[in-house]
Order: sequence, then structure tokens, then C-alpha cells
Amino acid sequence: MQYTYNYEEDEYMTQEEEWDRDLLLDPAWEKQQRKTFTAWCNSHLRKAGTQIENIEEDFRNGLKLMLLLEVISGERLPKPDRGKMRFHKIANVNKALDYIASKGVKLVSIGAEEIVDGNVKMTLGMIWTIILRFAIQDISVEETSAKEGLLLWCQRKTAPYRNVNIQNFHLSWKDGLGLCALIHRHRPDLIDYSKLNKDDPIGNINLAMEIAEKHLDIPKMLDAEGETIMTYVSCFYHAFAGAEQAETAANRICKVLAVNQENERLMEEYERLASELLEWIRRTIPWLENRTPEKTMQAMQKKLEDFRDYRRKHKPPKVQEKCQLEINFNTLQTKLRISNRPAFMPSEGKMVSDIAGAWQRLEQAEKGYEEWLLNEIRRLERLEHLAEKFRQKASTHEQWAYGKEQILLQKDYESASLTEVRAMLRKHEAFESDLAAHQDRVEQIAAIAQELNELDYHDAASVNDRCQKICDQWDSLGTLTQKRREALERTEKLLETIDQLHLEFAKRAAPFNNWMEGAMEDLQDMFIVHSIEEIQSLISAHDQFKATLPEADGERQAILSIQNEVEKVIQSYSMRISASNPYSTVTVEEIRTKWEKVKQLVPQRDQSLQEELARQHANERLRRQFAAQANVIGPWIQTKMEEIARSSIEMTGPLEDQMNQLKQYEQNIINYKHNIDKLEGDHQLIQEALVFDNKHTNYTMEHIRVGWELLLTTIARTINEVETQILTRDAKGITQEQMNDFRASFNHFDRDESGNLHSDEFKACLISLGQVGNDLQGEAEFARIMSLVDPNGQGTVTFQSFIDFMTRETADTDTAEQVIASFRILASDKPYILADELRRELPPEQAQYCIKRMPPYTGPGSVPGALDYTSFSSALYGESDL
Repeated sequence: MQYTYNYEEDEYMTQEEEWDRDLLLDPAWEKQQRKTFTAWCNSHLRKAGTQIENIEEDFRNGLKLMLLLEVISGERLPKPDRGKMRFHKIANVNKALDYIASKGVKLVSIGAEEIVDGNVKMTLGMIWTIILRFAIQDISVEETSAKEGLLLWCQRKTAPYRNVNIQNFHLSWKDGLGLCALIHRHRPDLIDYSKLNKDDPIGNINLAMEIAEKHLDIPKMLDAEGETIMTYVSCFYHAFAGAEQAETAANRICKVLAVNQENERLMEEYERLASELLEWIRRTIPWLENRTPEKTMQAMQKKLEDFRDYRRKHKPPKVQEKCQLEINFNTLQTKLRISNRPAFMPSEGKMVSDIAGAWQRLEQAEKGYEEWLLNEIRRLERLEHLAEKFRQKASTHEQWAYGKEQILLQKDYESASLTEVRAMLRKHEAFESDLAAHQDRVEQIAAIAQELNELDYHDAASVNDRCQKICDQWDSLGTLTQKRREALERTEKLLETIDQLHLEFAKRAAPFNNWMEGAMEDLQDMFIVHSIEEIQSLISAHDQFKATLPEADGERQAILSIQNEVEKVIQSYSMRISASNPYSTVTVEEIRTKWEKVKQLVPQRDQSLQEELARQHANERLRRQFAAQANVIGPWIQTKMEEIARSSIEMTGPLEDQMNQLKQYEQNIINYKHNIDKLEGDHQLIQEALVFDNKHTNYTMEHIRVGWELLLTTIARTINEVETQILTRDAKGITQEQMNDFRASFNHFDRDESGNLHSDEFKACLISLGQVGNDLQGEAEFARIMSLVDPNGQGTVTFQSFIDFMTRETADTDTAEQVIASFRILASDKPYILADELRRELPPEQAQYCIKRMPPYTGPGSVPGALDYTSFSSALYGESDL
């Protein structure tokens, strides 16, 4: 019977890598293999009280071959044939080969006849096959197998040792330090590694083989110059197999500690970012809440510019930080939930809800601040206008009233002639007429002063003082005027003549003069408008005023003709009196001068009105330009919000594809940012032009800003939700088909497409999945499940909570009990562990992490330096007060 031997693809190596038939042609190599394999066989046969001398001769009858297989496998083979005939030997060898084949080894070109005939090549090949199957193939380190597993085991065990770099089973072992390192790692009492010399390879190899044979029951299989090492190293692996359990436990601890360290780093990062953001909000809100008004327009414009800088430069990065902080918090909570850790509770006042509340207060203060700024600018603008108007009217009145009291106090009538007295009386009547005409101006001055006080004008004190002086003077003028009239009327009875022409001149000149002064005042009056309609109304009023000029010119000529008549009469009758009018202070020259002034002011007024009309047209263009963009951007933002909302419900397929689609959405949104910036520039132009309303659009810049920030936050949160689903899927081992089924079930019962399941929708979903029944017991089970997926009692279930529930029963996570059991293995079943044991079994960084955080052990059997790994492991999972 002929056999072949061969290995599946998942075995640790192929025949060609380790058993090159051409090597059998090398006598030196064959001699080495004989020695190695003979020593290996005898290391096992000694357990049965026998051994072999010649490997090709002693296995010919099959008896010791069957005995070898029973020793190394621990199983009984069929009873051997005890005859000495050739067919008896072949039968025994075939029983051994049948047993090897039953263990999954496909033999190639090895037959019982070659073994019985003492074929050295076939015998060595058969022994190598046995070594592969029973000594090496079962070696496994971290899901690798055979040669790779054995090599990885050697690399890990010798990693801390100087001058040792295991990369293969050939040259890496030539200096013997690798073998010595394996012995020292597991039995440091047998060898002093620090005294070994790299330049003495033969001495190192011999030392290792002698110690292994004497203390570890590993036979010498190599000469000092031997090259075949894998078989020999596998004996060390099996000799130290018990130590692998400790290594596995150490790996588990390393994994748990790595997760915990990363979680602690994320928690510290969250605390730092939250503190910085809250501190920024704390410093910014008082600035926004400060409503101390400035006294000038320039100062308020500076405040508005500072506010624009805050909106454009300082706030957008904080919006991004806030969004990133929420994303980091959700990611951390997901990692803690996946790794079976308790949920992260930030420091007091640093919860996501606290940050959202602080942000809301910031937004409220910001909105109120902007409204206050605009109102203050409008108020100061009106105040400046009113103050200038007050100064002009007050100056005009003061000029008119200057010296009037002294005139009224004169007693010139006592020595005047009748004509002079009558002239004084008529002059006084003219003065009273003039005084009455100025009554409106004084009332206007008082009204403007009162309005400046009501609007909290910064220089109200000087305005009030000036207004009070004018009012006091006006009262005094009234009293003095009344007294002088009484005196003149008493004197009038003694005086007879009065020049009617002078009186007529005075009566007509004074109102006309007052009209001219009023006209000049109106033509120089400042105005402020905010629309084309308002300026057109002023232009219309000015046109009406110009229409009255011919009539006024006629009155002027009539008044001048009266003076001409006086001069004509004086000249005609050769009168020796002055041609000046004793009844009026208004002169012909004054009328001419003021009339020329009125004619000069009319075209100046035309020009200023036309310039204001042009400015209002420019403002109207700015309004239309802003509205044209805002009416496009506003609906675009709304459309994108709706698309994102639909995509979160309707998207199917792999989560990575969904993520790519959302990333594309996000990129499209980012690419649209230049439109927002352009609209900001137009908005700034509008504000600089002091335009405060826009009838062409319902969108304000604030609406666009809020919508844009909400759009950025929404797409970021949607991407974070998909990232969380990917993290959950990978951590829980969920397939894409399962994730699609979860999404389909969730969307089917999400009737209102809100992205959440209400309690009745979630219950219907659980009933359809067979998770709960539609009875009293089902109601109780549903209440229990609802408390898990909705711990805050909001009455809704998110898709993430739904996935967590659906995958909870199959979760494969570490527990505190598993970590405690792992530490107990490292501590050799002691209730405590020493720092040296941690440093020996764990990487330096994580060993130091444990030593720093483990509390001292104070229980029974405690020794100096004992550490309590039970309390430490419980604290990792939130089960202790440590």
C-alpha cells in the first residue's frame, strides 16, 4: 500500500519550504537529520522505557513506530502483528500510516514497503511528517499557526534581550543567544544571561542544550554547528506551554488597558475643549450684554464694526468647535458602550446640554446686542440731527433777540416829539408783531430740547441751559413789551402826527422779513430720509415753495415802493427829517440782502435734494441686489436641509457608501460658502449705507446665518450618526445585510419619517420581530426593553439605540471578571500581584500604568509591595469606588 503526504492551504507551511527532496542528496544534511530525528524520537520513547539506535533499522518492523505514535498522541493504536515475516512488518507499518492519515495528513510517496526495506529517505520523510503533525502543527499564537505561530512566540519571548533578533529558523539562532534567551525568560534561575558572549556561539549553543537536557528534559538534537532548529525549538515551546496561558492573560490585560487609556484620553480632551468653549462663552456674553451707549456716532459705528468682526472671524470657529465637541462626545459614549464601560459623565457644568444652554444664552445675547446697536445708531443719528436743528434755531433766535431788552427799557419817548412818539408807538406795534411771529420759533426750540432730553442726548445739560435762557429771555421780552406799550399809549395822547407810509412799510416789511428768515431757515434745514418716496416728497414741497416765489417777489417790490414813496414825499416837500423809518428795524438794504440770500439758497437746496435722491436710488439698488441673492440662497439652504433629512431615512446600501454620499453633500455645501460670503459683503454695504429695511425680500442676513449654521451642524451630525453606526457594526460584528435589515425595519415602522420611533411604533416593531408578545408578559418585557433604549423617558427610540438593542445579546465584550481572572493567572493564583510580575508579563508602558493606579493589597497573606488587582479591574468597569 502506498501513501502520499501533503497539507491544506491553511497549514502553516508547504512541503517545498521545509522538506526539499534535493537536500537528501547531501550526506551532511542527511546525517544531521538522522541525529536530530533520532534524538526527538528517543525523547518520547524514553517515556515508554525504550529507545532506538538506528532510525532506518529500528522502525522496520513497525512496532516501535506504533509505540512512538501512541506516546506522542496519547491514543491507542490497533493491536500490532507479532510475527516476524515481511507481511507482518508491512501490516504494522500500514497501521501506523493509517493512523497518521486519520489525523488529516495526506502522505505523498511514502509506502510501508520503503519503511520495511529501510529506505532512509522515506523513513526521514515519515518522521518529519510526524513531527509536523504532532509537535509543530498545533502551535498557535494570536490566530496564527505552525511555523508563523512558533516564530511569533520566539520573537515575543526574546524581544527584551540584547543581541537577539529572531527573524527565521536559520541564521537567527547561529550564535546560541536565542536558545539561552528562551530558557532565561521562563527559568531565569538556570542561566545568567548577562554573562553570555555573542562571540562564543558554540559555547552558547552547548550551554543551552546541556541545561535543556538536564533541567527541561529536552534531548540534545544538534551539534554546536547544526542548522536544523525548528524541531528543537518546538520542544522548548511544549516545555514552556504552561507559560502561554500567562501570555494570553497578559494580552487580554493589554487590550483592556489600551482601551481604557484611549477612553481616558478622549475624556480629558472633551473636558479641555468643553472648558475652553465655556470660558469663551463666559467671556463673550458680558460683552454682548453690555448696553452702555456711546455718545457719538463714530463710537457706535466702532462697536458695530467690532460686532461684525465677531460674527465673521471669532464666532464661526467656535461653531465648529461646538459641533466637533458634540461629535467627540457621541463617539466616546459609543466606544464606552461597545467596550462595556460605564457611560462618561463630564464634570459638573460641562455636559453637552450645559454647553447647548450656554450657547443658547450666547445666541440670545447676540441677537439682542445687534438690535440694540442698530437702535442706538438710529437714535444717535436722530439726536445729531435734532441737536444741529436746535443750535441753528437757537442761534437765529438769539441773534434776533440780541439787544431787544435794552431797547424795550429805553425811555426815549420822554424827550421825543409827537411825531417821534407816534413813531415809537408804531415801531413798538411792529415789534409786537415781530415778537408774535417769533412765538412759534421759541416753541419749536423748547419742543426740540424736550425731545433731546427724552432721547437721552449726551449734552442735554447744555441744551437745557441754553433753552432755559431763551425761555427766560422770552418771558422778560413779553413783560417789557407790555410795559413799553402802556407807556407809549399814555404818551400817544400828547402826540399827533405819524408817517403812515413808514407805518405801512413797517407793517409789511416785518412779516415779509420774517417770511424771508423762515424761508432761509427752511432752505438750510437739515433733513434725513430713508426711502425714495420720502425724498420725492421733500422735492415736491420744495417745488411748491419755488412756485410761491413770484408772489413773494411782488410783495418785495411793493414794500420797496413804499420806501421809495417816503423818499419821494420828503424830496417833494423838502422835508428835513431823516428818510429812515422810525417804526421798523427792517431796512431796504436788509430786505435786498435777504432776498438775494433766498435766491442763492434755492438752487443749493435743489442740488442737495437731488444728491439725496441719487443716494436713495443707490440704496434701492443695494436692497434689490441683496434681495436677489437672499431669495436664492434661502430656498437653497431649505432644500439642502430637506435633502439631508430625506437621505437619513431613504439611504440604503453599505454604510460606507452612505458616508461617501453624505461627504459629497458636505463638500457641495462647503463649496457653496462663497455665495454666503458674497451676501455678507452686500449686507455690509447695506449697513454702511445705513439701510435698515428691505421690502424686496423676507430674508434677513440673520436668517441666512442661522440657516447656514444649522445646515453645517445638521450635515455634521448626520455624518457622525453614520460613523457611529459603522463603529457599532464593526465592533459588534454586524454584517451589512443585518444593518440593512435593521434600517428597513426601523424605516417601515417610522410612520411620520421623523427619524425616531415613538413607543407604540417601537412596540409594533418588536412584536413583528418576535422580541415581545402581545400579552401581559409582553407588556412587562416591552417596559424593560424601553427602559434600556430610552433611559431618559423621552418616549422615542433613535436608530442608534435600536441597533444597540438588536445587537446587545450577541456582543462579545470584556468584563471585569475576565480581567480579574487574567490578572490571577499572572499572579499564580495569588489574591495580589507584585510590580516585578507586571513588568515581566506586560509591556513597559502598560505595566507602569497598572503599578501607578493599582491600590495596595491589604487582605490576608499580604506582602510588601502587594497590589490589589481585583479593585483595579472593577474600577475599569465602574464597579468600584477606586
